Amino acid sequence: MTSAPWRDPALPAATRVDDLLTRMTLEEKTAQLYGVWVGAATDGDGVAPLQREMTAGSFDYEWSELITFGLGQLTRSFGTAPVDPALGARALARAQRRITAAGRFGIPAIAHEECLAGFTAWQATAYPVPLAWGAAFDPPLVEELGRRIGEDLRSVGVHQGLAPVLDVVRDPRWGRVEETIGEDPYLVGTIGSAYVRGLESAGVIATLKHFAGYASSVGARNLAPVRAGVREYADVTLPPFEMALREGGARSVMAAYNETDGVPASADPRLLTDLLRTEWDFDGTVVADYFGIGFLQTLHRVAGTEAEAARLALTAGIDVELPTLKCYGRPLVSAVRDGAIPESLVDRAARRVLLQKCELGLLDADWDPSPTGPIDLDSTANRALARRLAEESVVLLDNPNGALPLAPDTRIAVVGPRAADALAMLGCYSFPSHVLTHHPEVDLGIAIPTVLDSLRTELPDAKVTFAEGCDVSDPDTAGFEEAVARAAEADVCVAVLGDRAGLFGRGTSGEGCDVTDLDLPGVQSDLLDALLTTGVPVVLVLLTGRPYALGRWHGRLGAVVQAFFPGEEGGPAVAGVLSGRVNPSGRLPVSVPRIPGGQPWTYLQPPLGLAGEVSNLDPTPLYAFGHGGSYTAFAWDLASPDTAETGTDGSYDVTVTVRNTGDRAGTEVVQLYLHDPVAPVTRPDVRLIGYRRVELAPGESKRVTFHFHADLSAFTDREGARVVEPGDLELRVGASSAEVRAVTRLRLTGPVRRLGADRVLRCETEVH
Repeated sequence: MTSAPWRDPALPAATRVDDLLTRMTLEEKTAQLYGVWVGAATDGDGVAPLQREMTAGSFDYEWSELITFGLGQLTRSFGTAPVDPALGARALARAQRRITAAGRFGIPAIAHEECLAGFTAWQATAYPVPLAWGAAFDPPLVEELGRRIGEDLRSVGVHQGLAPVLDVVRDPRWGRVEETIGEDPYLVGTIGSAYVRGLESAGVIATLKHFAGYASSVGARNLAPVRAGVREYADVTLPPFEMALREGGARSVMAAYNETDGVPASADPRLLTDLLRTEWDFDGTVVADYFGIGFLQTLHRVAGTEAEAARLALTAGIDVELPTLKCYGRPLVSAVRDGAIPESLVDRAARRVLLQKCELGLLDADWDPSPTGPIDLDSTANRALARRLAEESVVLLDNPNGALPLAPDTRIAVVGPRAADALAMLGCYSFPSHVLTHHPEVDLGIAIPTVLDSLRTELPDAKVTFAEGCDVSDPDTAGFEEAVARAAEADVCVAVLGDRAGLFGRGTSGEGCDVTDLDLPGVQSDLLDALLTTGVPVVLVLLTGRPYALGRWHGRLGAVVQAFFPGEEGGPAVAGVLSGRVNPSGRLPVSVPRIPGGQPWTYLQPPLGLAGEVSNLDPTPLYAFGHGGSYTAFAWDLASPDTAETGTDGSYDVTVTVRNTGDRAGTEVVQLYLHDPVAPVTRPDVRLIGYRRVELAPGESKRVTFHFHADLSAFTDREGARVVEPGDLELRVGASSAEVRAVTRLRLTGPVRRLGADRVLRCETEVH
């Protein structure tokens, strides 16, 4: 069979795959449509929703019998249990050889892994979570992150990474906020696309998730129904996915768990076929979220049997069942044989899978799974990148009286449940938090300096004492007395508070760890109150997966520093900001609320979503989207006219000069927002359409030019079309969504324009 056309690498991939499909039996074709999760726990706590219930029965298949038909995917060979990376790579290669030897065609499986905040594997670098990527406002750095993660995945034989998450935050009480990039679709789209470019440049298939609407669940409950309208979907939810496909080149999309208006995403052909493939021209694969096809029967109850669930998912456009076979196994084969499901649907999905395997070289006769070269998943270069991203992502929320930087020889009381815990740095998809909690006998596998240890290293001449004060979520206040005593003896108290990442209620942040309000977990708020009674300046450091309400202490704290699970190098990064070695340049990717209730709220609000006399509740955040401080100061001057005109198909350059007026180098993040005063449908008061990090030496000036195109003002009209309308706009350049430095009033002239898939998505910028 080595001389068959499908084995000929000189032929087009489509020709090869079409030839192969004509030779395959129904069982062999369906075998390409599912993964197998070897070693998945079937009892106790899992890493996927309802894992115990949904894996029951999937092990009725004998491995040796199963692989005689071939296999579509291998699930998480490294991300299920701690395994030495070199040994794991060899084990994966052995598994691939068994698969290719067992089947008639010798086709390997695609190996996939999680890579949300780094490769989710033992001894692999734990990078900052995506919310920290958003805080860095640095797409080139995130692209480098994606490339480096992709190279590590490929070094051990992995082909597909299940990232990035492109859900736009709609309610910060949702547990998976830490996995998102932020609350603005432009920020999510540009940062997410950069990560995709990096991952794909290393030869790894990027998987966009969760498509679509998952973050808009009612009450911020995981997997709860979504009741978003047409415009919210079109203008908030979908743009990051479109950008990551068009500009990032992602080759796979993961269908979301949620249902919208009664239709589950995994059974929605309008979403997965009409929009994704017909309108957006996507030609890659659509994979199910873990157990998502089975959930059509068990949770959504739109299917009465596993075969019916398979029919709905295949018809909608899901090509691959993950993490392990259930509906796409025997139930699918039987339903096709009985005439209940057209075999053409199987052929359609199998063709997409095999085309992707062909692109990866898996259909070539000389494919070899053997790992090449040394394997180091936490290299010096990785750690340097993790440190840089962590440093760029730390946000100085407030420093009203100059409490920071700390004096090098001061007396510091470090207090709080997050100060001396290495896991305080990590999100729920970093391997130590995700898997190692089930293996307490195994060490972390990577060095993770704590804030306490890092501060002692950073300030060797300071006298640093420590008291935990309380647990993250336990109501016990017995430790308050010691914590207050340590604070009273010090010149300054550094209170390190925040979240513990976990899964399905085993943490205060993470998948399935949703909250009722935005008060700090446990009794940490009371601990902070107690520390403030000492009269000693208190610097609040937050290590969290979501924003928490801080209005209770506004004006009473010496300084406030926010870090969103900053990864294995987060301790030194935070300590560097506290000491002044690092001049903070992070900006908020999510608003920080004033009060714990009054949510959900993000800054993308139309007029009636803002504060007003019609309600006694004021949702105005304490710190706005895009906010962040520095140890230097900047002056801004608009270098382009403050009024201008262009066509509805035209463009206009907005230029601003930014000068560092302080005595130390710093980075300003220049942001461009759109305000549309009058439109036929209500519009957000402001929304981000461009941004650029600008590094400036003391006294240095730079000119930042935003090349605005009229397409960036588009919105979805009453008929559901995306349009650009003539009329007046305001282009606001600012340091945040609430801190406007300059305004250009721009009039668009000409006819209403309907936009297609070729519309401009990005506002290009230049710095001189």
